[in-house]
Amino acid sequence: MKERLPTVSIGLAVYNGIDYIREAVDSILAQTYTDFELIISDNASTDGTSDLCRDYAARDPRIRYSRNAENIGGANNENLTFALSRGRYFRWAAHDDMIAPTFLAKTVAVLDATPSVVLCSTMITEIDADGAALRTVSQTRGDALQAPARFADLMRKDHHCEATYGLIRADALRQSGLQQNYTDSDRTLLCELSLYGRFHEIPEGLFFKRYHAKNMYVNMRARMVWFDPSLRGKAVVPYWMQFFDYLRVLRRAPISTGDKARCYGAMLNWLWAQRRGLAGDLLLALRSRLAPQADPYKWRSRGEDVYNWE
Repeated sequence: MKERLPTVSIGLAVYNGIDYIREAVDSILAQTYTDFELIISDNASTDGTSDLCRDYAARDPRIRYSRNAENIGGANNENLTFALSRGRYFRWAAHDDMIAPTFLAKTVAVLDATPSVVLCSTMITEIDADGAALRTVSQTRGDALQAPARFADLMRKDHHCEATYGLIRADALRQSGLQQNYTDSDRTLLCELSLYGRFHEIPEGLFFKRYHAKNMYVNMRARMVWFDPSLRGKAVVPYWMQFFDYLRVLRRAPISTGDKARCYGAMLNWLWAQRRGLAGDLLLALRSRLAPQADPYKWRSRGEDVYNWE
């Protein structure tokens, strides 16, 4: 007899998330929509995360727990949860965030009813370290009818890419490059998904985004260590990595030549807006080449835990 697959897969990538992961998992298990699987990929945590997740998996058959033998980097771990998924729709979940009980029911309903929508998110309720609500905000992006307009909109730096925690059509994700190993690759992924369909935001704050000391980072280059721990202290060029990734996205995009030309025009605007970051990447790379034993950065992280972004 063929195994029945869940409609929704939720991928929760985690590294040393004992402080908040219980709340995150409980909010997922409390969903009124129950046809889902929860895939937890533990990135070789050294705190109590493993024991807690194994206990959850033993008590609820919808939970599948996997542990990496070593830390494979944050983006790779998130992509792994998608590789392990089986649902028609997919959602990434962070270990320190939560969702309201009706989040899945309402986002699934939109995707079921509207084939032109590739990603459905909700307004965001921002919470502090203790879970107290700070404000509810909208980050509506990618809802234009034309693909180039969606692409240009999502390239802008005036949003925090929280739509990546929306519900996404798995078929579209499979055609994308997923998240790459550089800071801000979630923005590139959203831009790529927007070329496959529109985004829709439900006007309710059903996604609870937590802000706390351990998920802050200094700048784009500092956060690269979250993607690849071996990069600590090395010169990295995230702005240029993103530039070439945008080129990859447009080369393989399922849109007309005219629409691609409009997207390339948006890239010219992006190049101008990011000129300082691009120049800074080149200067740091040059400094590292001329003095390879020196630390190429003026910044210093605030400790190991600053990269506990999962």
